[in-house]
Amino acid sequence: MSSGLPLRQFLIRDAHPGDRDAVDRLGVAAFEQFRDAYDDWPLFSEKISSMSSWAPPGELLVATAEQSLLGAVIYLAPGQHRPGFFESDWAVMRMLVVAPDARGHGVGRALAQECLARGDRDGATTFALHTSELMSVALPMYLRMGFEWKASAPTIHGVAYAVYTMALGKRKKGIS
Repeated sequence: MSSGLPLRQFLIRDAHPGDRDAVDRLGVAAFEQFRDAYDDWPLFSEKISSMSSWAPPGELLVATAEQSLLGAVIYLAPGQHRPGFFESDWAVMRMLVVAPDARGHGVGRALAQECLARGDRDGATTFALHTSELMSVALPMYLRMGFEWKASAPTIHGVAYAVYTMALGKRKKGIS
């Protein structure tokens, strides 16, 4: 995909086994802009370079267009293994990443909305994610979608994170 060109269409789908390496590279590329904020970027980038392996038992979703990987996210249904700062009965979204040259085209929002739809599908009453104020595009998007601050989460290599939740049964469809 060429930078600066409008993105006409993209597809959100379950990842295929052949997508894993590209997802792992995308995880690092998406966080590269924040490298100076993390106090151990080499260790953090090594961890996120295996993003696709974090998905089981959850679902790894990707956004694609014209054979290019534009974004990825991990969805965890209620009851699936997750970090301890998330309640076990919540649906959870982890590691939403968008390719730098695909940002601003609704890829992240579409991935998030697909995760919310899967939370509805799975009967979750609460949906959660964790993010940082450092994520100056993602956090405002989540807030516009209806997520609210719930609690502080453990810092990650010196960067403060927090848990945000949304009540699924009460959410308004189509909030943008």
